[in-house]
Amino acid sequence: MSAELELPFRPDNDLTEVMRLRVQSLQQRGQKRQDGERLLLPNEAVYRLDFSKQSLRFSHWTVQLAQPGRLTITATSQLWTPDLTNLMTRQLLEPAGVFWRAPGDADDAPVQCYEADAHEFGERIAELAKVRKVMYFLFAFGEGCSPETVDSSITFTVDS
Repeated sequence: MSAELELPFRPDNDLTEVMRLRVQSLQQRGQKRQDGERLLLPNEAVYRLDFSKQSLRFSHWTVQLAQPGRLTITATSQLWTPDLTNLMTRQLLEPAGVFWRAPGDADDAPVQCYEADAHEFGERIAELAKVRKVMYFLFAFGEGCSPETVDSSITFTVDS
């Protein structure tokens, strides 16, 4: 028998702040980023998933956008240890999950996404959950979307 497990994406405000301070420090000193380093953009924030179980199969995404806009969710690889190293572009996983609500969409219309990419992305997260207790993501908010207007989670089937 299998059960469903819905995991909410939670903002990691401390890690977001550390990454913003890195950008600010480089700017103040007039330095450039390390070769291959991925700096946090102003419209991005770090979110996390905490896995309470490891044996998971991807089921579906739940993304709600309160107004028109675009949310891009990019996962980081298990090789990134935020407390030890800067984020490098090679540590970003593909595909990203892209979700949007167009101006003129009805309030009750489902959020749109690139379904094949979103499904593959969910399956990759389930695979990484087998070896991780926590996973970090970059959320990029665009076209009117903001952290205050987004609610997102991912649902898995728990293998028993």
